[in-house]
Amino acid sequence: MNGQSAMQNSTTQQDGKITLHWLNKSRSQRILWLLEECKLNYELKIYHRQPVGLAPPELKKIHPLGKSPIISIEADGLTKPLVLAESGVIVEYLIDHYGSHLAPKKWQEGLEGKVGGETEEWLRYRYFMHYAEGTLMPFLVIALLMNNIRTKAPFLIRPISNAIVNNIDSLFLTPNFKSNWDFLEGQLSSSPNEGKYLCGKYLTGADILMSFPLGAARGRAGVTKERYPLIWGYIERLEASDSFKRAVQKIVDIEGSYDPTL
Repeated sequence: MNGQSAMQNSTTQQDGKITLHWLNKSRSQRILWLLEECKLNYELKIYHRQPVGLAPPELKKIHPLGKSPIISIEADGLTKPLVLAESGVIVEYLIDHYGSHLAPKKWQEGLEGKVGGETEEWLRYRYFMHYAEGTLMPFLVIALLMNNIRTKAPFLIRPISNAIVNNIDSLFLTPNFKSNWDFLEGQLSSSPNEGKYLCGKYLTGADILMSFPLGAARGRAGVTKERYPLIWGYIERLEASDSFKRAVQKIVDIEGSYDPTL
């Protein structure tokens, strides 16, 4: 049933009651991971996609676009819940208020407030917070749509539709995926202070945002352990964190299983 609820309790003190509106096969799992990483109290409301793959209409009662993730926060002084949509906005807001350990130090010593005075870790953090959704995810969504055309096009036109999809794959998706995987492999190899994450030695909100597109691409879209060992190891490292595992187990306990794919 869409909108079913579950409560998560922790000993962390916080201002406000947080509700995560979680949709299966969506990017909302990253927000659940973030809530677990910050050891926050929250209510989890579960929604399921319609047979055609669209989000259920109940989500439009929370936000006009009816997409997920969405969080709502009830706090003293608010006349109505604060509703936030878009993964990047939600991650930034929660880190600002509850998870400062997930944002790198911004300024180099003695260069506070100066143009170019930011640390490399922070510049990477700000970049990958936007890269995950602005650059990488659109290619994965297009790939998903192309796969749907392959498998769901009417039989009589399938030779034509497959030819079109194959051309889009070879001329557009494959070279763009390769450029991105090569770039990310290089970013991991040059992580500041020989870190194992994209922004350095420690997990950040940017890593949490990157977990979904990379998890979805693993074994697909050209990401293999042999070709991109650093990306592969990075994904495994993210998924090995205790808070990631708790977030997955939360869904398994409620849904019976967890599917990380698009």
